[in-house]
Amino acid sequence: MNWVDELRLLVDANGVIDTAQDMGAYLTDWRGRFHGRAAAVAQPRTTLETAQIVQLCARRGVPIVVQGGNTGLVGGATPDDSGNALLLCTRRLNRVRHIDTADDTITVEAGCLLQNVQDAARAQDRLFPLSLASEGSCTIGGNLATNAGGTQVLRYGNARDLTLGLEVVLASGEVWDGLRGLRKDNSGYDLKQLFIGSEGTLGVITAATLKLFPLPRARAVGLLALPSLAAAIDVLQRARATAGPALTAFEVMSEPCVNLVGRLLGQQRRAFAQDYPWLALLEWVDHEDEKNALRQCERLCGAAIEASQALDAVVSHSLADCAALWRMREAIPEAQARNGGNVKHDISLPLACMDRFVEDTQTALLSFCPQLQVLVFGHLGDGNLHFNVGARQGEPVSIAFEREAQINEIVYAAVARCGGSISAEHGLGQLRRDLAQRVKPPIELEMMRGIKRFLDPQGLFNPGKVI
Repeated sequence: MNWVDELRLLVDANGVIDTAQDMGAYLTDWRGRFHGRAAAVAQPRTTLETAQIVQLCARRGVPIVVQGGNTGLVGGATPDDSGNALLLCTRRLNRVRHIDTADDTITVEAGCLLQNVQDAARAQDRLFPLSLASEGSCTIGGNLATNAGGTQVLRYGNARDLTLGLEVVLASGEVWDGLRGLRKDNSGYDLKQLFIGSEGTLGVITAATLKLFPLPRARAVGLLALPSLAAAIDVLQRARATAGPALTAFEVMSEPCVNLVGRLLGQQRRAFAQDYPWLALLEWVDHEDEKNALRQCERLCGAAIEASQALDAVVSHSLADCAALWRMREAIPEAQARNGGNVKHDISLPLACMDRFVEDTQTALLSFCPQLQVLVFGHLGDGNLHFNVGARQGEPVSIAFEREAQINEIVYAAVARCGGSISAEHGLGQLRRDLAQRVKPPIELEMMRGIKRFLDPQGLFNPGKVI
C-alpha cells in the first residue's frame, strides 16, 4: 500500500485530495508568484488526526508543507516542484475551544479565521487585537507561524506577544500540549517562542491560547497631511507622549500609494483639497466614551498643526468615518496587485534613520532607472515599512520585475547600513531564504540550524524554506 492510500485510512473521504485539478488552489501562493506540486493534500479535523498524519510521514520520509489560509507573501506555504510533499491544510481545524473571561484568554484551533476569532472575542465584550488586511481569509495558525504584525502592534504587539500557549504536533508525531493561559511562567525555556515565526519548519501548530483585552468603548481616527516622513516621525513622538497606550495605530502612506487607490479602486481619495507628500493615519481608543476619544484626537491633531508638523487634518466623527479612513490604508495592497504588482520589501528600521533611508534609497533607485516608482506605506509606530518598487504610470510593470535583482541590492544594502531587518512581518519563506544566508550573522544561522536539526531531524517540515 502506498502512503497516500494509508493516508486515506486516517481521515474522512473529504480529507484527502490527490487530483491535480482539485489540488491546484493549494499549490500557488496568493500573489501567483510561487507554484509547486504535491503528492496529496490532507485536511485533518482534529489534533489526533494531524498527529497520525505526521507519524505516517515520519515513517515514510514524506516532506510536509503546512498551509492555513494561503495568504502569505513570501512563498512559505507553497511546496517545491518535486511533487513529493504532502500539503497539510489546517482549515478544518477551526473550533473555538474555550473563552475565559476571568483570565481574558481564548483558546482556538489553528484553522480558525482571524476574523472569526475577533468576532468570538467581541461576542464576550472582549478584544482580540491582531488586525490584518487579510483577516477574513488568513488563519491563526498562519498568523502564529509567521509572527504576524498588522496595524495594532504599536499598542498590543505582534502575534508573539499575544500568545500564552500552544499545542504543537512535533516531527515524531507526538503532541506537545502547551496550552497554558498563564501570564507568568518562569519555569524554564519559553518553548512556544520557537514555533512562533518558524514558518512551519519545526512543527505543526494545531491550537493556541491567546490574550484578550477589554473592548474599547470608543475610538477616533485622525488623518494628517504631512510635508515629509520626518514630520510624520515628529507627530508620532508627540502622539506617543500625549496618548500613551490609547494610541493603537500610526500608519503612513506616501502620495503615490493614495493616488493608486483612488485611480484603480474608485475610492474617494481626496480627504483634503490638495495632494500632500505623506498622510498619517492614527487611531485613538478610549474606555470612557466617544466624545472623549474624539476630543483627545482632535486636540492631538490640532497641536501637530500648530507646531507646523502637520499641514492639515481630518478626524472621524462616526464609525462610518473611521471605516472610510481605514479603507484608504487597507486598500493599498489590493490597488498594487491590480496595477500589476511590484517588487516588495517588508523592512524594519530604526526611526532615527527612516526618513534618510527613504530619501536616499529612492534617489538611488531612480538614478538606476528613472521609469521606476517607489510606493511606501506601513506601520510607522513599530518601524515597519512596505517599501515597494513598481513602474511609473504609463510604463509596463515588467520594468521593475526585470530589474528585481538590482533593485533588491540597492534596497537591502541601504537596510543593512541602517541596522534594519530584511523582513519585519512577512517572513523569509522562499523569497528571502537565500538573502537571509547572506545578511544574517553566521552564528545566528548555525543556532537556527541546530534548533531545526533537533526538532526536525529528518528535515521533513517545510523543506527549502527559511534556512
